[in-house]
Amino acid sequence: LTLQISYEASVETLSMKRLYPSFLRTIPSDRQQVKAIFLLLQHFGWTWVALLGSDNTYGRGGLDALQKLLTTSDVCVAYRGTIPINSDTSNPELHNMVRILTDVKVNVTIVFSNSRSARPFFEVVVQRNITGMVWVGSEDWLLSRIIWQVPGIQTIGTVIGMTVEKPESVMLERFESWKMVEEGAAAKCAGTAEAGGESGGSCTQHYTSCRSLTAAPNVFDAQASFNVYSAVYAVAHGLHNLLGCASGACSKGTIYPWQLLQQIRQVNFTLYKSRVSFDASGDICKGYDIVMWNWSGSSWASDVIGTFHVNPDRLSIDPGKVLWHTKDSQAPTSVCSKACEPGEWRLQQTRHRCCFSCAACPLGTFLNRSDPYGCQNCRLDEWAPAGSEACFIRTVEFLSWSEPLSWVLLTLAVLLMLLMVALAILFALNASTPVVKSAGGKMCFVMLGSLACTCSSLFCYFGEPTRLLCLLRVPLFAVSFTMFLSCVATRSFQILCIFKLNARCPALYEAWLRRQGPLLFVGG
Repeated sequence: LTLQISYEASVETLSMKRLYPSFLRTIPSDRQQVKAIFLLLQHFGWTWVALLGSDNTYGRGGLDALQKLLTTSDVCVAYRGTIPINSDTSNPELHNMVRILTDVKVNVTIVFSNSRSARPFFEVVVQRNITGMVWVGSEDWLLSRIIWQVPGIQTIGTVIGMTVEKPESVMLERFESWKMVEEGAAAKCAGTAEAGGESGGSCTQHYTSCRSLTAAPNVFDAQASFNVYSAVYAVAHGLHNLLGCASGACSKGTIYPWQLLQQIRQVNFTLYKSRVSFDASGDICKGYDIVMWNWSGSSWASDVIGTFHVNPDRLSIDPGKVLWHTKDSQAPTSVCSKACEPGEWRLQQTRHRCCFSCAACPLGTFLNRSDPYGCQNCRLDEWAPAGSEACFIRTVEFLSWSEPLSWVLLTLAVLLMLLMVALAILFALNASTPVVKSAGGKMCFVMLGSLACTCSSLFCYFGEPTRLLCLLRVPLFAVSFTMFLSCVATRSFQILCIFKLNARCPALYEAWLRRQGPLLFVGG
């Protein structure tokens, strides 16, 4: 079992202990970087984005993790593309990729790539005059010199992204001092080499870093150097604990790699105010700085505008430090469809849930904010107007028995019913007289009874309504008044029969009277 501590390998798959049991690293896993990018999109409300990644393990793994996270949120991926490796500006794939970015009308593009693949892509972006966009970068290329030195790149818009938390300024100053010393040694070595002779050949024997520094004197990564520094200190702390040096004397016994691995996993110390400890996956517990490019003419600089901390995951942005490279200097929007008004539900138009039209919820329904893609019905005792976000308890309004209007209506109804009772008594006392018979005879009592029932339905409209009263009042009025009208129609038909039917068809008229035609007509 060989112990490995990496200072730059951030691929998420290396956290799988089943495949890499002895792997540790002092750079955060891309899993944390993906979370930081996701929270950044949520912070600015960008829901319509494009994803681009280099065609290697770093780019593909980052895009897969990011898209998996976005599918569970309100952010939609309008386009996903892969930047070919070992390419240049003449590659038609790059030009087609940039053309698609303009066709899908996204304002935010996430580029999860290494710097070598990202450079030709941004060269094509500059060539095709793409401006005013927001480019969210991964930590590999965001501060890379070969990217921000692309001619004309300051016109592409706003560049924002992630970089690993910077170490304390004192530590950076120590690295800068070391750098200056080494560069001075490289200059001395180069001068000796130009003078010729054997001293030039022996340069690298005295200064082992001479050739690398003279070949690329500006390639210096303080963050990577600090990661190496942290890894060395982690090993030192592990050995210190394993050998029992805390007692003042280290043991001389034999140690094995698996023993050292266990000790390093448990280290927890502070190095220049930077905490060094590892989680169960062997990843260092470290966050990111949110960095934005800042151009002053042709002069490039980077500003830290926020931070991303882990355990728990939280993103903080300082609005006062954000400088948007847009026409109005305001934060750009990147949405497929504008947000619906309150009370309007989303009618999805495409496979992207971010693209929709809006429609107001109909009467009796409301929009639950947890489900903006449908309206929900109110309960039976609730109501809601059109375009509502909540239901309201129904207000019960009724005429109480004690109101003046109720007394007036009840008085009239009672007087009318007393009148009908008096008429019924009068008709009953004179039922055998020709006047009562000519008025309808027994049908008069049916007409008076139906009118009395019609008046009695008025009593169902007073007081607090109950289910029984609500079910009774309309049928009582409708049936009784219909019966009254049927009696009137039957009486009219009888008069017609007396003057017309009896003269022309006496037999038919006799059958009408014998078979109780009037009652059958009313009942029908």
